[in-house]
Amino acid sequence: MSARATTTWISGPVLRAASEGAFLLREAVVVGDDRLLGEVIRVARDEITVQVYEDTSGLRPGDPVEGSGRLLSIRLGPGILGNIFDGLLRPIGVDGTDGDAAPDAAPDSVWVRPGMREAPAGRFRFTPTVAVGDRVAPGSVLGDVGPDGAEPAEQGLRQRCLVPPDAAAGHIVELADAGSVAEDAAVCTLRTDDGGEYDVALSHRWPVRLPRPVAKRLPEDEPMLTGQRILDCLFPIARGGTASIPGGFGTGKTVLLETIAKWCDADVIVYVGCGERGNELAGLLAEFLELQDPRTGRPLLERTVVIANTSNMPVAAREASIYTGITVAEYFRDQGLDVALMADSTSRWAEALREVSGRLGELPGEGGYPAYLSSRLADFYERAARVETLAGEQGSVSVMGAVSPPSGDFSEPVTNHTRRYVGCLWALDVRRAQARFYPAIHPLTSYSNSAQGLARWWHSEGCTRWETLRRRFLTLLEDEARLERMARIIGRDAMPPRQRLTLLCAQLINQAFLRQSAFSEIDRYATPQRQAVMMRLIGSFIDAGDKLLADGVPPERINAAPIFRSLMRMGEEIPEGDWERFSELDRELTATVRRLREEAAEVDV
Repeated sequence: MSARATTTWISGPVLRAASEGAFLLREAVVVGDDRLLGEVIRVARDEITVQVYEDTSGLRPGDPVEGSGRLLSIRLGPGILGNIFDGLLRPIGVDGTDGDAAPDAAPDSVWVRPGMREAPAGRFRFTPTVAVGDRVAPGSVLGDVGPDGAEPAEQGLRQRCLVPPDAAAGHIVELADAGSVAEDAAVCTLRTDDGGEYDVALSHRWPVRLPRPVAKRLPEDEPMLTGQRILDCLFPIARGGTASIPGGFGTGKTVLLETIAKWCDADVIVYVGCGERGNELAGLLAEFLELQDPRTGRPLLERTVVIANTSNMPVAAREASIYTGITVAEYFRDQGLDVALMADSTSRWAEALREVSGRLGELPGEGGYPAYLSSRLADFYERAARVETLAGEQGSVSVMGAVSPPSGDFSEPVTNHTRRYVGCLWALDVRRAQARFYPAIHPLTSYSNSAQGLARWWHSEGCTRWETLRRRFLTLLEDEARLERMARIIGRDAMPPRQRLTLLCAQLINQAFLRQSAFSEIDRYATPQRQAVMMRLIGSFIDAGDKLLADGVPPERINAAPIFRSLMRMGEEIPEGDWERFSELDRELTATVRRLREEAAEVDV
């Protein structure tokens, strides 16, 4: 029998209730006549404190609180993919009320209504890959799952039916035939070693705050490619790695995350809009509905899960949204898929944490945030990994979280603590954004701890100088920042030739390589092969510049050569796969170097 309690005190999304039974910490509860969803966040001897994930207007002392007997959980199944949910995986734009919902809830409302639960179970085509008598373990694959009634060409991403990770091992005694099956209907009956039996459906429930188990973690030795040169070549994120994107207002955090979502080489995209403006998420959805997946030619939204918890939704649900997102990502990871999770933004999540903490009367820490902000951030980012699943396959969850520091101050608590737990920092710069330089990632304040471990992968792809060129590019950009300050004082013309050449090479790196328009038909995405070719060409120009300078050719002559303009425009003018034009540029560079050296030799004579 579920425990019960009676409300005694309410403050916004937080209430206290006199308990009449034993409640679990983090247990899911329903509150009041509308059966609002909540979670127990504090347990005393005869009192519980509940965080309510819906609007608490109208609640009053004396309203009942009923426990569920289980931790706050979500239903994971094939119906998740390609849909839009709120922070607790309740459908948006779908009639998802159950029999306990408010009787006057407006039908077909696009909003999350009081008492709303998960979406009704859909039907899918199940194709078993096991047989009666087989022994299966937790996490084992029972069969493939696809859209019900879809043609083979319309199947989209292949999903799988899994034995829940917390289930017992056993032998299959009953198995559904291939065909249409309801998402919550049993497809398999297992008999455990102690003689008990239980059913397995296409979907199962899992607590959002509990990481799903894996067989083992694997090393981060291959990149998650984004198609953005400044990320893949200078500050790469490993598959199963983590990245933080701090930046002030208007620096392009959301656009960068959306661009990565469109072009990264992940199988599934989980996009968590945490406390952001509703118009931004509406624009994202409209674009994803129209955008073709470059890998399949089908709508990108088919392999995307959007968790939309906008700024006008209940603040407490915002706190749970990133845990919901990472749990969904782990579910697809356990099917042997590579998942990219975008959280926009963790600052809004931390603000929700701060508001609830304040209502609890907890002693505030730095910036008013609770003292456990750091550990909560660690709990979230540590769930990213490349793993061997319980079924023996490889899958990964790569996490990228945007941070919105007030006034662009990177020393504020959320940014400061996040830097401790991520492998990459992609710091967005206000001045670059104001100059319309996108992606506005500052190359001197950003870093990647994964770069050294990924060098072998780039070498295997044919870019044997990747590590050397990356280090050379970053050194030149650092020298440019120092020399620019000097140039503003004395002027470029008064600087020595070596320093003028350094500024010229840094300009080429910035404009030809790091600048990349998300709206360009040709340059919005670059494959590793194209990035490697562009990197080698720029490296050859830098090497040639050093030799020409040693032969007495002034930097101004190098700048005036047509090859310099051709290299500056190669990203916008040479499309993917046109390797002959890149070869022509290489030959033109060689001819230009020869000509300039000959001219310099004639002048010396």
